[in-house]
Amino acid sequence: MKRKIPVFLLTAAIVSTFISTAPLAAVESDHDLRLACSDASQAGMRDCLTAKAAESESKLANAERDAARALSRWDEDDRYIRTAQENLARANRAFRQYRTAQCGLIASLSGGAAGNAHDIGQLSCVASLNTARADDLRHTISRLPLS
Repeated sequence: MKRKIPVFLLTAAIVSTFISTAPLAAVESDHDLRLACSDASQAGMRDCLTAKAAESESKLANAERDAARALSRWDEDDRYIRTAQENLARANRAFRQYRTAQCGLIASLSGGAAGNAHDIGQLSCVASLNTARADDLRHTISRLPLS
């Protein structure tokens, strides 16, 4: 006797495949962020980017917290959960090291520029990388079967 797969299960499988392969939302580049804040003086631009960097830091902290919570509810053997939790913590530390180095590079590329140029490069880089990392974490964790 053949077993029939209920339509709702087939639909759920198709939808979950589509969602897991859907592209991530576009993340504003550091250049896009500078343009978005460019309608003010250099000091105003720095203030705008400071706010965007703080907002992105909050998004990143929330994504890291949500990822840790999701791993603790992952429907998997405890040893795999512990390994994933350790790897998440390691990846979070590595991201911060990378961000510091990369954004330091971006800031240094303003050379001898005067005013807020170094801060503008640094802040736009931090905001862009934080947002991209938060989006990546959310996408990665969204595929876990939770208990």
